[in-house]
Amino acid sequence: MQKLLILKKRKVEVVVISDVHLGTFGCHAKELLQYLSTIKPKILILNGDIIDIWQFRKSYFPQSHLKVIKKIISLSSKGTKVYYLTGNHDELLRKFTDLHLGNLSLLNKLVLDLDGKKAWIFHGDVFDASINHAKWLAKLGGWGYDFLILTNRFLNWVLAQMNKEPYSLSKKIKDNVKSAVKFITKFENVCTDLAIENKYDYVICGHIHQPKMELVENENGKTTYLNSGDWIENLTALEYNNKKWKLYKHAKNEIPVEEEQFEYENELAEQFITILKK
Repeated sequence: MQKLLILKKRKVEVVVISDVHLGTFGCHAKELLQYLSTIKPKILILNGDIIDIWQFRKSYFPQSHLKVIKKIISLSSKGTKVYYLTGNHDELLRKFTDLHLGNLSLLNKLVLDLDGKKAWIFHGDVFDASINHAKWLAKLGGWGYDFLILTNRFLNWVLAQMNKEPYSLSKKIKDNVKSAVKFITKFENVCTDLAIENKYDYVICGHIHQPKMELVENENGKTTYLNSGDWIENLTALEYNNKKWKLYKHAKNEIPVEEEQFEYENELAEQFITILKK
């Protein structure tokens, strides 16, 4: 008689994930499901852009994406307190802000007391002028990013055939385009300045897909800036245990690329061109 193998789950006080973008081609839902299956958090904070409502299409919502939602509901039903904080890509949920269903709460922002220290948690799009004043431009950026991810997947498949290291096109662009670097720096500065001004010990964001932990000081005080990254490229989460934060990074599954994985390229290209023509 075979014995069932029961994996022991890690107990974590607080877990923060953001920018999953369920419903898009670039989302690493399988890896996220693996991660969620290995932990037993007291508190799970979904810090925005979990479901990508902007780019949601009925023709693309795989089982793996649905399983992530089911897993989160399962964690909630088993005692994990789940806070869903809205982002710009799931902003339609903001009309239901302050909704509480059992262990699940839907909010725009959150302040937590962690061992006597205050953590200020929000997605971060409130500081993005391109979202507030030119939403069509931000939406176009989303389609372009999706197309870039598909192109990158094909490139990495080619590189794998040549036994070469994978390459990130979007990271290369972010690192070399001055406006992107300037925006990220300004975003971080605004977050930390406001956190220090309001006496928060931690400020926790998502939005810019840049995982980071940094102690920031100015003439008015100090705070720790934390960004949970994303599950498109970085596959990262923030974990809080024993009065300390750490940045968790999940290993990508190297799945062989087959023809059917590119069946959405033509559809996406056509949608992208349609947006450009508007």
